[in-house]
Amino acid sequence: MWGTTYVVTTELLPQGHPLFAGLLRALPAGLIALVITRTLPRGVWWGKAAVLGVLNIGLCFPLLFVAAERLPGGVAATLAAAQPLVVAALAVAVLHERPSAWRIAWGAVGVVGVGLVVIGPNAALDFIGILAGLASAASMALGVTLTKRWGRPAEASPTSFAGWQLTAGGLFLLPLTFLAEGAPPVIDLPAALGYLWLGLVGGLIAYVLWFRGITMLPVASVAVLVLLSPLVAAVLGAVVLGEMLGPVQLVGFGLALAAIVAGQLPAPARSHKQPRKLGF
Repeated sequence: MWGTTYVVTTELLPQGHPLFAGLLRALPAGLIALVITRTLPRGVWWGKAAVLGVLNIGLCFPLLFVAAERLPGGVAATLAAAQPLVVAALAVAVLHERPSAWRIAWGAVGVVGVGLVVIGPNAALDFIGILAGLASAASMALGVTLTKRWGRPAEASPTSFAGWQLTAGGLFLLPLTFLAEGAPPVIDLPAALGYLWLGLVGGLIAYVLWFRGITMLPVASVAVLVLLSPLVAAVLGAVVLGEMLGPVQLVGFGLALAAIVAGQLPAPARSHKQPRKLGF
């Protein structure tokens, strides 16, 4: 679902209003989820939901858009693909898990694979864009890790849990959007369909599934699934926009898919056999 964001944004939405797109992706979806579930946070979960919403959505969206505006799309996607490596480090610091060479190695393979798929030969680098892209990946990685650590309260369904965070992130984006972009753009029928898709499918449905998955799967396994987004975007670019995938891109595609599959598997057990002693 998230992999459709690029083609929807470029083909349907008015240009120059990325924060407005992020706002419409988050806030309406969050409010709809709250209306459906009629469940609000209790006690400390008001603060936790606000923190998770800002990290997973409110900060992640504008930083990602800054990176997308200042960098070629392929470079921005590759920086976002670094999220599994950040999660691997945070799992040690926040969740007190043992460092896993298996996860780190396959996370690096995934970054290389995505880079081969989406970075073109004339990719230009911008320091601020690179910092924004890495900060976006780090923000969501920390949000994913804290979501895993705090879990989901018993009274919250996956829909209400996603609704809390989407609403918190949307409210955080609301003043930023109008301060940075001013009045909203004129919305024609294609734009309305694009915003509807981003809000209901890329927002509400996708985040309900995402936060449900975080609570059920190991955090490193969840993080590596983010690599699917730029791969889907590349496939849609080929199918919808006629962008060709060359041999190098196909190799990168295979590496990224291998990293995604390997990220769902346990690390191979080390052999603890003692060396045989020779007797005389």
